[in-house]
Amino acid sequence: GKVVPEESIFPILTIDATLGQNTFSQAKEFSSALGCKGVFLSKLDGTAKGGIIFPIVMDLNLPILWVGTGEKAVDCNVFDAKTFIEAMFV
Repeated sequence: GKVVPEESIFPILTIDATLGQNTFSQAKEFSSALGCKGVFLSKLDGTAKGGIIFPIVMDLNLPILWVGTGEKAVDCNVFDAKTFIEAMFV
């Protein structure tokens, strides 16, 4: 079979925003094992505020790349920190 060049592999960790702080230890393990380069935060359309991103960004040095706010492809958006912070206080 074909071998994919290593530089073309971009592992992304998908985190369910509804799971809260319990997610951090899983994120730490997966990131360490797979060399994740960023995070997709899903299920932000529910009651979850997504506060888990703070320890992930600060302690694991993983950027939040995308967020999911629904079930369709159009509901996947590039992460905007300003919009995220403003939404936390609504």
